[in-house]
Amino acid sequence: MPVTSSSSIVWDRQLIDRYDLSGPRYTSYPTAPQFHEQFGEAELRRAIERSNVAARPLSLYFHIPFCSTVCYYCACNKIITANRKRAMPYLERLIAEVARQGALFDRSRPVHQLHWGGGTPTYISDDEKRLLMAATREHFTLLDDDSGEYSIEIHPGDMDVSTISCLRQLGFNRLSMGIQDFDPTVQQAVNRFNSVEEVRALVQAGRAEGFHSISMDLIYGLPRQSWATFERTLDSIIELGPDRLSVFNYAHLPHLFKVQKQIDETALPSAAEKLLMMERMTGVLLDAGYVYIGMDHFARPDDELAVAQRNGVLQRNFQGYSTHGGCDLVAFGVSAISAIDNVFAQNHKQIEDYQAAVDDGHLPLARGFELSADDLLRQEVIKQLICHFELKFEAIERQFDIDFADYFAAELEQLQPMAEDGLLQLAAGAIRVTPAGRLLIRRICMTFDAYINQSKPEIRYSRII
Repeated sequence: MPVTSSSSIVWDRQLIDRYDLSGPRYTSYPTAPQFHEQFGEAELRRAIERSNVAARPLSLYFHIPFCSTVCYYCACNKIITANRKRAMPYLERLIAEVARQGALFDRSRPVHQLHWGGGTPTYISDDEKRLLMAATREHFTLLDDDSGEYSIEIHPGDMDVSTISCLRQLGFNRLSMGIQDFDPTVQQAVNRFNSVEEVRALVQAGRAEGFHSISMDLIYGLPRQSWATFERTLDSIIELGPDRLSVFNYAHLPHLFKVQKQIDETALPSAAEKLLMMERMTGVLLDAGYVYIGMDHFARPDDELAVAQRNGVLQRNFQGYSTHGGCDLVAFGVSAISAIDNVFAQNHKQIEDYQAAVDDGHLPLARGFELSADDLLRQEVIKQLICHFELKFEAIERQFDIDFADYFAAELEQLQPMAEDGLLQLAAGAIRVTPAGRLLIRRICMTFDAYINQSKPEIRYSRII
């Protein structure tokens, strides 16, 4: 059964020390390092044709890269500028891309999910938000009964409370707030500022406007952080009462993300202190009534994310855990990644390249990947494990017409030491992740990753915990 109670996690320090390696977060499989530039517009168009025949519902993602200030920990594709006039030329191209892609999709396909990410999506003005949503409604079939999962990321320290009403009128029903930490010393060290009072005002406005769910993001492992400072942040978060929480491990990779060079490495907490923060934070949240969903995510038992996990229908995509499955993901904007039929397709990462491609009348595609039958099989195996901590061989065998024990004989042999260590149980016809193994689910999933040992040497993943 999926995780439903605080007893579903066991913190075993010896196991963590042994298995806490670096590895993918598996928001996709295969992961982004496998994408290549030989994948072109013709392959994407054929995938869209196949997806129209399948007639699956749609999920839309919009990348709005602008931020008014830089957060030193950030690994997102972003553009830092205080000049808000820079947004409109980008939005004009974004709307052109929406029209161009919208013409390729059957209008009978409803949009079950919609998400604006960034950057800071609320960087653009309310009128610009209305313009983008109107264009989306013109070219795609959005739901008008508030039954979809329409979410937006906001920076609490860079948004007026009045915008909450505008977002609700546009059809958004879920808010995701990047808090990271409330401690003033930590905020100064990472150049990210939002007070408890600012967040409380936004939460109250969101509740009053009838948002279905409010999510908050925290990061542990930031400079000047300790368990003592982070505990105070958690106390404030619990008092604010978000429906969902994501608590991420900060990965310090300044060779990949230049902005991180502004962080004082000597001020970063030790590995032991980070483990202490993760261990105690998990206990505090479980004691406060949150359910551990997996991969640093928590939710209230009555939140749709927890309900979907209990019902065995939880999904995972480029935005993380999701309640709506069986959708083709169509992504717009610089660096955005689509997942349509059996392909991944990523737009240009540089805004100049993106805008030039749109101006030239093309889909702004930079690279992609077409999944083989083996990729699709392994994708489903990893998804089941990461969403539900359980995998039944019979279901996989029916779906893919294989003998699981024969096909994955090598992988099952690799799992045997993990079973002996207590991370999982290799039962007859099933893999069940134990409470001690759930925090290390990424390491278990890596066993089924056919590419993990083929990654380019410059590719570095974050540590599991």
